[in-house]
Amino acid sequence: MSHSTVYLEGEYLAKNPQWHVEESPWKAKQVLRMLRQNDLTPKTICEVGCGAGEVLSQLQRNLSRECVFQGYDISPQALELARSRANEKLQFELADFRSGSDVFFDLILVLDVIEHLEDYWSFLRQLKPTSRHKIFHIPLDLSVQTVFRQRALLKRRDLYAHLHYFTKETALQTLRDAGYEVLDYFYTPRSIELGAELGEKLLSLPRRLCFAIHQDFAARLLGGFSLLILAR
Repeated sequence: MSHSTVYLEGEYLAKNPQWHVEESPWKAKQVLRMLRQNDLTPKTICEVGCGAGEVLSQLQRNLSRECVFQGYDISPQALELARSRANEKLQFELADFRSGSDVFFDLILVLDVIEHLEDYWSFLRQLKPTSRHKIFHIPLDLSVQTVFRQRALLKRRDLYAHLHYFTKETALQTLRDAGYEVLDYFYTPRSIELGAELGEKLLSLPRRLCFAIHQDFAARLLGGFSLLILAR
């Protein structure tokens, strides 16, 4: 059975009923930071695996009124949530992005997607010629504390359907091996700024202190970080 049935038949929605809408303003903030520090002003933006569409909705509020946005997702449940956010310049399509013909965008967003894909190599290679720039957000699930705890990675697999687990180094090298040029990247401290579970709250202060001293060490030891990457 294909892993995609998790998204097609409602299992993912049952486990994540908000489809991470509550994290969307924070994710949009990270994307805007990347655009600003690289002086990018895209006129067409696509999000692959857009979920409920709130990230694109947040970006539309903060970017030029001339910018056109397009979201793709394979989940009917996600698209049902996204439709309420659609407007003249923000559209959503129930489709596998790779099945589109002759599409090209200034910027493609791939936020918390590749860890879900059975074959992310093919996805990355097919994605490459479809935009000028890409922004990837990749959770760094592999750390000392997640390997040490018996069920930490299995929880991510069960609740969030993560099939692959990355460190900063393997995430960057994966993109390079797929033919991308990495232009910029930075850590995003999701667990510090958004962590709501008890375990996340207990680790928040150690993570914050460790991150202030040495970012790479904090990510490798305590986890709870993701990597935002600008590539072409």
